[in-house]
Amino acid sequence: MHITLISVGKLKKGPEKTLVDDYVSRFNKSGPSIGLRSLKLVDLASGGGLEAEGKLILNAIPPGAHVLRLDEHGAALTSVKFAKQIAQLRDRGTPQLCFLIGGAEGYSDAVREACPDTLALGPQTWPHRLVKAMLSEQLYRAVSLLAGLPYHKA
Repeated sequence: MHITLISVGKLKKGPEKTLVDDYVSRFNKSGPSIGLRSLKLVDLASGGGLEAEGKLILNAIPPGAHVLRLDEHGAALTSVKFAKQIAQLRDRGTPQLCFLIGGAEGYSDAVREACPDTLALGPQTWPHRLVKAMLSEQLYRAVSLLAGLPYHKA
């Protein structure tokens, strides 16, 4: 299963980008051995309003992907449950899993309708650059849990 993280806006140089790049690299080294073939980042241009960003998001979703939209009102999963959900999708033969991080204004109605499944990183609202770092870390943590690596110590 390939995983794509689509986000509106691009990380510039700085600690968040360093973290994201590190976790993506770790994922891509460890994931293939357990059937998680790749983690790919897709950064979309921000601006132009919700509708314009929504079109970009919908056009970037890989065909046939199972999509989880990051949303503060979504289900908040423990790291272990998150890893299990990814494993279940992989084991069902899902070819693509896609995570969406919307722009500063959120998601257009078209994106909300096309991608109703949501996931929260807690009830708070987080800056997009931190969400990208936190989600990248949780994806690597999921790989480490599923592969039996010592990263997750709880």
